[in-house]
Amino acid sequence: MTSAPAASTPRRSMATLRALPWIGPALVLIAAIVAFPAAYMIWTSTRKLTSYGQDLGPAGMANYRRLFGISALGSVLGHTVVWVVAVVLITLVLSAALAQFLNKEFPGRTAVRLAVLVPWAASVVMTTTVFAYMLDPDVGIANRFLVDIGVLHRGFGFTKQAGPAFLVAIGVAVFVSIPFTTYTILAGLQSIPAELGEAGRVDGAGAWQRYRYLTLPQLRPAIAVAAIINIINVFNSLPILQVLTGSIAGFGADTTTTLTFKLIQQNQELNTAAALSVLNFALIAVIIVIYMKLIRPAGEEAR
Repeated sequence: MTSAPAASTPRRSMATLRALPWIGPALVLIAAIVAFPAAYMIWTSTRKLTSYGQDLGPAGMANYRRLFGISALGSVLGHTVVWVVAVVLITLVLSAALAQFLNKEFPGRTAVRLAVLVPWAASVVMTTTVFAYMLDPDVGIANRFLVDIGVLHRGFGFTKQAGPAFLVAIGVAVFVSIPFTTYTILAGLQSIPAELGEAGRVDGAGAWQRYRYLTLPQLRPAIAVAAIINIINVFNSLPILQVLTGSIAGFGADTTTTLTFKLIQQNQELNTAAALSVLNFALIAVIIVIYMKLIRPAGEEAR
């Protein structure tokens, strides 16, 4: 009874060796652009570096002790969780609705689909700067409009305080993330056979029931791809937060990514920034692993 697995092991090994010439270039590429930089980053975090990047020798765990000694680190980690979860969830919900709309036939659909791509095609810094000027308390068109219709008595500094600026940054991040997510989900919708929805309609299922029990399970791979890429992009996003919250004193609107930038640019603490980079890498890896576990189809066994 135990000979079958033992016999299959050499066969698997031979199959892997035969596949190596084909997957070898991909493995080399992964090692060059992922494994080596990650290993070098971890090594750097254990070195004593000057503000100019000069290596003065090993530092042991001193950089990590200095990192965890930052009093604001806990709140920054909390901001990071809120930032990633809020942007990704809102983006997925809005994109799913928009993709459902764009999947229908209507006059001008091609033009609407092209218009959806505009926020994705534009520079993130440019888009964020436009929002920053729109919300300027003195000359911003959005503030002037709110004053004219009586919502505000005078211009409000949406980007001048940590809380409102952070919320504005979430809105801008959702705005620039929707195009990619929408098209990914739309591609998933268009791969679903029309007969599936028709069968549900014949069986008496309503529109919501058809979407929940027939369409949504088929969209799982597309949503998974969109969510993972969004998690990585949003977690590592610097331009949006830097433009909107970079001038605000303190750490009230910082994530671990913007804190890394501040440690390098303002404090010139390359040692601590290197340790924080390793923490960022570990956090994003854990988040993706947990997400992949959560979206595993029911009944699928771990391999």
